[in-house]
Amino acid sequence: MRIEHCSFCGAPIYPGHGQMFVRNDCKVFRFCASKCRKNFGMKRNPMKLKWTKTFRKANGKELAVDSTMDFEQRRHVPVKYNRELLHDTLKVMKRVEKIKQKRQEAVWNKRMEKARLQERRDAAVALKHNIDWIEDSEVKHKARDDLVAVQQEVEAKRQQRREAARKRLQKQREMERAAGFTPFSSVKKWK
Repeated sequence: MRIEHCSFCGAPIYPGHGQMFVRNDCKVFRFCASKCRKNFGMKRNPMKLKWTKTFRKANGKELAVDSTMDFEQRRHVPVKYNRELLHDTLKVMKRVEKIKQKRQEAVWNKRMEKARLQERRDAAVALKHNIDWIEDSEVKHKARDDLVAVQQEVEAKRQQRREAARKRLQKQREMERAAGFTPFSSVKKWK
């Protein structure tokens, strides 16, 4: 069973599903749904449509460049049937799939970390403006502690970003000095 991929959005197409379009130059395009076929016919760029796999991979929403993706490529050289090789290949396929799942989960967690931080910031802002509404003194004290903790976390992240930017700039300047480039060396001197 061969699972094809949509020429427009990149989604998997299972046998018996989708549509095929063959252009005059014999180039074959496969589409998972009429939505993809119509967008292709309108000459829309899949990189600009947020629901396509190409957009998601290009913008870091999904795992794009990874060694586990190479395992799935189609080979054009036929291999003589070997029972042991087939058995080993099936074992490896399962292991590769597990590794791929773990890596995709890590990418997703990294993306969601920003969302969690933003949610905490929003909650801190709401708490800051509405802390006077809390009547119970213990709850109010705990809320203030949470607010301070979130503010410290935000400040630590901000400081971390500043430090990383400073190191990048310093490294770039060192490379320019090593190459003999000074800020005013490219300016022509007029006589």
